[in-house]
Amino acid sequence: MGTTLTEAAKLSNDTMYQGVIETIIKDCPLLQLMPWVEIVGNALTYNRELALPSAEWHAVNDDWTTSPAVTFTQKTATLAILGQNADVDNYIRQTRSNIMDVESAIIELTAKAIRYELEDKLVYGDNSGTPNQFDGLIKLIATGTASDQLVAAGATGATLTLAMLDSLIDAVKGGKPDLLLMSRRSRRKIAALARAAGNNLEVGKGLLGEFVQFYNGIPISISDLIKDTHVVSGSVETGVFTGSTNSTIYGVSFGEDGVCGLTGPGGLQIVPIGDMETKDAKRTRIKMYCSLALFSNVKAAALIGVQD
Repeated sequence: MGTTLTEAAKLSNDTMYQGVIETIIKDCPLLQLMPWVEIVGNALTYNRELALPSAEWHAVNDDWTTSPAVTFTQKTATLAILGQNADVDNYIRQTRSNIMDVESAIIELTAKAIRYELEDKLVYGDNSGTPNQFDGLIKLIATGTASDQLVAAGATGATLTLAMLDSLIDAVKGGKPDLLLMSRRSRRKIAALARAAGNNLEVGKGLLGEFVQFYNGIPISISDLIKDTHVVSGSVETGVFTGSTNSTIYGVSFGEDGVCGLTGPGGLQIVPIGDMETKDAKRTRIKMYCSLALFSNVKAAALIGVQD
């Protein structure tokens, strides 16, 4: 069973661990809501559900001759190593501690850097281009290939409409998406379209008490790392994410039958390395062996070519 980072923080009495997780998930509903499953080994090979089998009606004493096959494709998610060292010079730590806790400040900044890198690669990760990374949503949904999970605003992009957003929501099967992930520009456009239609986006509270906007009851997650410069041609993304005026909105359902994070045993780890040999400093290492899996194709979809 998967556990969110939000719940993992509640299960620990280590105040530093709690603080690092809160820093990582703060202002990021994607990381707050996505479950993480610990796996044994360095990779998980799983069968991704492509389509459901058909069912049939039968008469009494009828021969049951057909046996439709469930369609799967085998996928492998390999754990990647994400982390950084937080080094605190002993001179600064001892002479400036009357102003602020320097060590805590540096660890917090390091945790923020890890959060931004993780959030970025959950979308743009490309294991084939950069082997040290895992594949993100763009690769898992395959936005460069036409499919039922890819909704194109236009052949090369078009101005966003609420009908396009509704099509994205409908592309995620088995219930509404748990989250709509987008850039700030896309969120502003949706808010403007809602006002023009005589409505405002719903507002509620997130897991940390922050205000979150909702569309059709689905929370909207803003990511400053989603670009508004994707290149779209022939109603698919070209794999070039700079040079044009398009953005992408993602609809995802979380869980072990949908989008799920993977970690090695221990999840996020904070390792006190201690005093360094080559310089007068104390080191703390923050690391996570992680990956991303999509267990069913229909649990995630992308609306590409979104323009203002």
